[in-house]
Amino acid sequence: MLFTYKALRKDNSSVSGTIEAADLDAAKAALTHQGLHPLLISEGSAKRSFGFGKKVKTSDMVIFTRQLSTMISAGVPIARGLATLQESATSPYFRAVLTKVAKDIEGGTQLGDAFAKFPNVFDDVYVNMVRAGEEGGILDDILKRLALQVEQNASIKKKVKGAMTYPVVILSITVIAFFGIMFVLMPKISKILLDLGGPDAKLPVYTQVLLDISHFSRQYAYIILPGTVLVIWGVRRYIQTPRGKYQFHALMLRVPIVKTIVTKVAIARFSRTFASLMSAGVGVLDSLAVTGGAIGNKVIEKELAEAAVDVKNGKQLSEVIAQSPHFPKIVSQMLAVGEETGTTDTVLLKVADFYEEEVATAIDSLASVIEPVMILFLGGGVGLIAASVMGPIASLSNNVGSN
Repeated sequence: MLFTYKALRKDNSSVSGTIEAADLDAAKAALTHQGLHPLLISEGSAKRSFGFGKKVKTSDMVIFTRQLSTMISAGVPIARGLATLQESATSPYFRAVLTKVAKDIEGGTQLGDAFAKFPNVFDDVYVNMVRAGEEGGILDDILKRLALQVEQNASIKKKVKGAMTYPVVILSITVIAFFGIMFVLMPKISKILLDLGGPDAKLPVYTQVLLDISHFSRQYAYIILPGTVLVIWGVRRYIQTPRGKYQFHALMLRVPIVKTIVTKVAIARFSRTFASLMSAGVGVLDSLAVTGGAIGNKVIEKELAEAAVDVKNGKQLSEVIAQSPHFPKIVSQMLAVGEETGTTDTVLLKVADFYEEEVATAIDSLASVIEPVMILFLGGGVGLIAASVMGPIASLSNNVGSN
């Protein structure tokens, strides 16, 4: 049988892949023999899961998680509850997934293992927390926490996308307008200026620059347009590679204003995810490994992997976090209080609430700054073009009239 796995190496870095074994226990034993600590093991290859690459709406996931929690609390068998929820699911793909999960449950598969077969629907955090809930007999409570966590993550993503919509639209309009002016308007303006002043007419520097850019753009359009598309495509592909993604995330942590939002989002996700895993009974090292992948920033994820090594060597997590350049001192101090009082999960949930509010405030502030800046930028461009065109025309018209 073929199993898909995610595991930790001895240096606490994560690794994923597939392995052949007679059964699940044999797969775990084989990975342990290789010096790996298994985190997730599921039967079959992720690429063989039907509907691979499809997604389920966040709202559907929240409703499903809450309803499943309610059914389990009421004593409804998991397979029966899944069958009921499958009938009420609005997404055809999600219905198909739940049907397959229900069949696996009826065949004796654990719920977490059944969810793990669909990583594009149930991520590592979701699966690990479900497994922890099954082992601790608190699956209904864990599902309630998961529903809240999914809602909070979706809220943050929505706010970030909302703040970026306006500048992206303005930037797109600016780019389209620029090419329209360079390819359509400026050639006509150039003809008018030549008709009025002749080939030896003296034009302002900024007007001549625009005419030169227009001429160059039209002459080499067959290179510029495909080249621009190719560069954008290449950058996007590079960012999808491990090295490119790491460098892009590092850049985001250096850009003014943006780095503040990225850092606060990461801290909020770390605090809520880590607290949920700890409250579910997941070990600190395993919680750090899963939490790192849920943060969404490879630089901070690497920091957490290094922190796990120090924790494994006997240091307190709060002590290690205090040395991070991206975690404010308040996080390490509150974490230290939680470690001393045995209430790490409760303390981190308060940290998560605080930073989620900070993210909302920071995004609103960013939007209020971006809008006037973009308007000023667009207005300045329009004014420059108008001055470059109308000034010489008026000047040359007066010269022609005086002659």
